[in-house]
Amino acid sequence: MSSERIIVVGGGAAGFFAAIKCAEVAPDADVTVLEKGPRFLSKVRISGGGRCNVTHACFDARELAARFPRGDQELIALFSRFQASNTVAWFEDRGVKLKVESDGRMFPTTDSSQTIIDSLLRAAGKAGVTLMTGRGVERVTRQAAGGFELTLSNGELLSCDRLLLATGGCRAAAAGQLAVSLGHTLEAPVPSLFTFHIEASWLRDLAGISVEVVEVSLPGTGLRERGPLLVTHWGVSGPAVLRLSAWGARALHRLDYRFALRVNWLPHLTAETISTELQALRNLQPARLVVNTPLQSLPARLWEQLVLAADVGRDTRWAGLSRAGQHRLVRQLVRTEFAVTGKSLNKDEFVTCGGVRLGEVNFKTMESRICPGLYFAGELLDIDGITGGFNFQAAWTTGWIAGQAMTGSVGG
Repeated sequence: MSSERIIVVGGGAAGFFAAIKCAEVAPDADVTVLEKGPRFLSKVRISGGGRCNVTHACFDARELAARFPRGDQELIALFSRFQASNTVAWFEDRGVKLKVESDGRMFPTTDSSQTIIDSLLRAAGKAGVTLMTGRGVERVTRQAAGGFELTLSNGELLSCDRLLLATGGCRAAAAGQLAVSLGHTLEAPVPSLFTFHIEASWLRDLAGISVEVVEVSLPGTGLRERGPLLVTHWGVSGPAVLRLSAWGARALHRLDYRFALRVNWLPHLTAETISTELQALRNLQPARLVVNTPLQSLPARLWEQLVLAADVGRDTRWAGLSRAGQHRLVRQLVRTEFAVTGKSLNKDEFVTCGGVRLGEVNFKTMESRICPGLYFAGELLDIDGITGGFNFQAAWTTGWIAGQAMTGSVGG
C-alpha cells in the first residue's frame, strides 16, 4: 500500500483529518488534498464566531451519537473507535489545549479558530501531505484496471489508486454530483440549523433579548427542545431554535417553513406553580402594576409584552387582576404561540440535512459499497448533528476512520 497514490477532494475538517491520518499510518504513501477554493479549512475559520467549536464534552459513544438527527445508528460504532475524548487528545498531543464552556461546547483556550487551522496545517506538513488550492474537480472516471482519473477545473488530469470525497454539505444536489457520477444516491438536501421568521411586531420590538432556558415545540409533531432563546429583528434564534430545526429539518421543509411555534417561557415551572407565584405577588404587592413586576428571571421588557399579549391592561395592578386575567397570563407564559413564516440560515453553523445515502457506505471503513476504492467523510454523507460542536466531531471521526482504512489498516 505504501506506493499507492491517495487523493482527498475537499480541504475542510474531514478531508484534512483523513489525509493526516492516512499519511501518518503510511508515511511512504503519496497523499494529496485538493481544495477548489483559495484557502483550506474555511468553515473551521468562521465556526463558533471565529473561535471554532471543535467538539462537545460528551464522552460516551451512544450519548454522543444521540445528538445526531440523521446518522445516529451508524455513528455509535464509529464513536466507539474515535470520539470526543480522542479529538481532545489529538489536539493536545499537538500542543493545542481545549476548554469546556458551561453548555459543553469545547473551544481552543486561545478562543481563535486560527489555532486549530495552524495545528492541522502543521500536522499535514509534518506527515508529508501535498496541499493544493484552486483545484476544483470537474469529473472523476473509474478506471477499468482500478483507480480513478480526475479532471480538474484548470484542465489538469490526476490519477490515484484510492479516492476520498470530503466536499462538505450538499447545499444543492450539484454539490454531490461526483458521488452520483460514481453510482451513488443522494438523499435530497434540505437546510438544517436555521432560525425562524416571526412577524409578530411585539416580539420583534424585543430584538436582542435572550432568555436562558425556554422550551420550544411544534404542536402535533412531537418536536420539542429546551435551551437558550434569542429574540432577533426577524424572529427567534439561539440553541433551542437551532436544535429544533435540526430534528425537524425534513418535516419543516415539507411545511415550506410555515408552521405554529409554541414557547414555554418558564419550562421549569408547572402552570399550577406559576399560578401560585402570581397569587403570592397579588398578596405581597397589591398596589404594584402587573407590567412592572416580572416573574422569576424573565427580562422586564419581555414580561411587559407577555402581560399585554395576555390582554392584561397596562394600568392593571395586582389587586385588580381578575381570575380570568390571571388564567390568561399563566397560559401566555407556558404556551405563547407564534406563526412562523420562513427561515434564515445560521451562517456560522450552516449544515445541510441530506447527502450520500448511508446504506451505500461501509461504516467500518467509510468505503463505498458500490465503487471499490472510493471513500467518504464529513457532511457529504447524510449525517448531521445539532449545534454545539457535534458536526465537527462527525467530521473528525469519519475522516480519521477513512484515513486509516485507505492505508489498508482498519483496526486501532
